[in-house]
Amino acid sequence: MTEYTPILVLAAISGAFALFSVLIAPLTGPKRYNRAKLDSYECGIEPTPQAAGGGRVPVKYFITAMLFIVFDVEIIFLYPFAVEFDLLGWFGIVEMLLFIATVFVAYIYVWRRGGLEWD
Repeated sequence: MTEYTPILVLAAISGAFALFSVLIAPLTGPKRYNRAKLDSYECGIEPTPQAAGGGRVPVKYFITAMLFIVFDVEIIFLYPFAVEFDLLGWFGIVEMLLFIATVFVAYIYVWRRGGLEWD
């Protein structure tokens, strides 16, 4: 259990900081609201009126987000390989090449289907 003590201490400190930040923000933040601050912001573009239910959001936003998550999670698997590179030997190299080939095939598939086009 002593091996996990630093991890538990770090988790407790980060949890306490997160809780403190959430609880103190309403007390210390500015409370001067005006029409410009309450209006939606769309990357410098003048906001367009939306329907009563919030309007429809194009599916391409969700597809882009899902592609980012999928490829991001796949690339995270490269870090343990880099850390344990010496211990894995040829087995690790072959497995990582297969993994990278799979990611590359998925990337080519998405690219050919137009998933990376932003119109």
